[in-house]
Amino acid sequence: MTNYQDILQFLYKEVRQLDDKQWDEWLKFYDDDCVFWMPGWDDEDELTKDPQTEISLIYYPNKGGLEDRVFRIKTERSSASMPEPRTCHYINNVEILEENEHEVKIRFNWNTLSFRYKTTDTYFGLSFYTLKKNQDSFLISNKKVIIKNDYIRQVLDVYHI
Repeated sequence: MTNYQDILQFLYKEVRQLDDKQWDEWLKFYDDDCVFWMPGWDDEDELTKDPQTEISLIYYPNKGGLEDRVFRIKTERSSASMPEPRTCHYINNVEILEENEHEVKIRFNWNTLSFRYKTTDTYFGLSFYTLKKNQDSFLISNKKVIIKNDYIRQVLDVYHI
């Protein structure tokens, strides 16, 4: 059985890397085959169900997509990230949904404050992670992020969620 405090520490470290803009360190939290998905909302206020055939706010089918995104942020090839916003992530209500000897599935609520252009924006939602057990820690093998306030004034990026 996984120690609950170990899961919390893992989550806190992941978001700290985003807040500190430690992009390469942040990428180390992800398995090579991880799926990173933020479904969109359809016209009926339902989440989309298939990133291959429906609108997604963010979708990377593996870590390569995240690595490419980080490369563009770090090399200033992302106008959506210039200037880089200052963020502060908060995590709460972490629940273990399922566990076996290889992985742990969790759910938690989150809130992110983002400051850019003299404006502070608030993003909030919930996330579902599958954590692959890796020696004495974890790797994220699946990340599904549901943003609750999807009417936003700018492009969403990985550091907002």
